[in-house]
Amino acid sequence: MALFRKGSNFLYLIFVFFSFTFLCNWEIVEGKPNYRDALAKSLIFFQGQRSGRIPKGAGQEITWRASSGLSDGQSAHVDLTGGYYDAGDNIKFNFPMAFTTTMLSWGAIEYGKRLGPQLPSTRATIRWATDYLLKCARATPGRLYVGVGDPNSDHKCWERPEDMDTPRTVYSVSPNNPGSDVAGETAAALAAASIVFRRVDPNYSKLLLRTAKSVMKFAVGYRGSYSDSLGSAVCPFYCSYSGYTDELLWGASWLFRATNDVSYLNFIRSLGANEGTDIFSWDDKYAGARVLLARRNLVNHDPKFQSFRQQAEDFMCRILPNSPYSSTHYTPGGLMYKLSESNLQYVTSITFLLTTYSKFMATSKHTFNCGNLMVTSKTLRSLARKQVDYILGDNPMKMSYMVGYGTNYPRRVHHRGSSLPSVSVHPQSFGCGGGFQQFFYTPNPNKNILTGAIVGGPNQNDFFPDERTDYSHSEPATYINAAIVGPLAYFAGRN
Repeated sequence: MALFRKGSNFLYLIFVFFSFTFLCNWEIVEGKPNYRDALAKSLIFFQGQRSGRIPKGAGQEITWRASSGLSDGQSAHVDLTGGYYDAGDNIKFNFPMAFTTTMLSWGAIEYGKRLGPQLPSTRATIRWATDYLLKCARATPGRLYVGVGDPNSDHKCWERPEDMDTPRTVYSVSPNNPGSDVAGETAAALAAASIVFRRVDPNYSKLLLRTAKSVMKFAVGYRGSYSDSLGSAVCPFYCSYSGYTDELLWGASWLFRATNDVSYLNFIRSLGANEGTDIFSWDDKYAGARVLLARRNLVNHDPKFQSFRQQAEDFMCRILPNSPYSSTHYTPGGLMYKLSESNLQYVTSITFLLTTYSKFMATSKHTFNCGNLMVTSKTLRSLARKQVDYILGDNPMKMSYMVGYGTNYPRRVHHRGSSLPSVSVHPQSFGCGGGFQQFFYTPNPNKNILTGAIVGGPNQNDFFPDERTDYSHSEPATYINAAIVGPLAYFAGRN
């Protein structure tokens, strides 16, 4: 302690300053998280995923990105620029992109007030996707475009989106090659977004809803899976493993929410989709649709929706760790663990349902039972908070799984644009394979920080290797982030 004796005041002040800074960061990541900061960053991430013409100035905080995919659609003589790259590659897969859009919109609908100053950013994030989805739905009568880029060629390259030289193949579904799953999800996205823009941009809202109805009519009228129609263009990347009935349920549920048209409710009942589930994701929408429909029973006290409430609560009983009917595993550190690849996508999506159903329950002071376990609004809220806090650093590794949040976060994210130098620093292209040795296999941190990105997450033992080559754990995705925006707003609003 001799360092702090008389004559060492300056050194002492430096020590105090850095100690205070460290403790503040420690408190943010390991104590009570700063949900507002995490919320803002979760939305900034989408700027790093943008395809199309990138704006300059305040609308683009991730400055290392530039315009890309400006010829998308040309091979089909249509304009399909815009939208988002799904994850760490340079492909636009509409199936997960539409789910991303639906979840962002649901978050804005349920948590609009709690989003506070982030509500305009949320709307802008949604609109970047819906502008593109509208092009896909309206460019050619009787055809829905569902993706751009050859995934098999793209995955053989490690290059920035600004330098893409792989085929920008255009994929679509039609009456002869149906895709009820991707069409149902696209209808859900447009219908949900129409609610978001209803007051702030009525004309845009009407266009979204009108298009959603048309796309849903296509999904119902020409039934079939897009996986069967498009094969290796979407499988194994985003196969519709659960079939298309859940997307028909999901799309109709959102159109019913947007229109209150009883014909959609009648269609929902005709589907007979009553099987139980313990998952919610870009592929499997049953649980989400049931929570959405259960709102009419819990909030609006409509007894006709009691069966959906019971199905939603059956789902919750399969998720809660102390429920006798639980089929959900948890890591020793308390993280929900569903599948080994990109597990956090399931965590964020299910957490969204936990906070949303908790909110509905609180409105009507409702409780339910899982066997002998009584479940209250607080029960669901506590589990949801545990999952969010774990992602933000309250975990055995003291690792924030959101890039740029706190001080200890993933540095070797499986993401092409983030790992290679920005075009503003290195204008010359590295070529298709030129980035592998220098920037993919290197143990060095990524060149650019993909602020707000949530990666796939730790393994079943709470361990995270932070290796770029380990895409199962290190790759971010739009649908991981989209689902956590609502819960972050929920907890930020409760601070």
